[in-house]
Amino acid sequence: MDGQAEAITQIVTAKALEGDMMAIRLVLDRILPVRRERPVFFELPPLKTADDAVEAMASIVGGVAHGELTPTEANDLARLVDGFVKAIEASDLSKRMTVIEKQLQP
Repeated sequence: MDGQAEAITQIVTAKALEGDMMAIRLVLDRILPVRRERPVFFELPPLKTADDAVEAMASIVGGVAHGELTPTEANDLARLVDGFVKAIEASDLSKRMTVIEKQLQP
């Protein structure tokens, strides 16, 4: 196979141009790969604090209940909200630790 990739590509391309459906499929799979995911157009309420996550999660659950989101899409959005909350918690913890460390310094 070494050194033959270009020749094989030319053959498959020529077959595709001749109308060979298998060759067309091979070429298109390389040019336009099948999309595994699609964009999800679902508006979440603004997330600024950890408390906002409750409303966001309720919105996600409502989206599933009303058929706007699939359960998989909802799960993905919920993980994003969860990641947001964890980031806020980590930031808050860091700030509190800094205050405590300053208080403990002589």
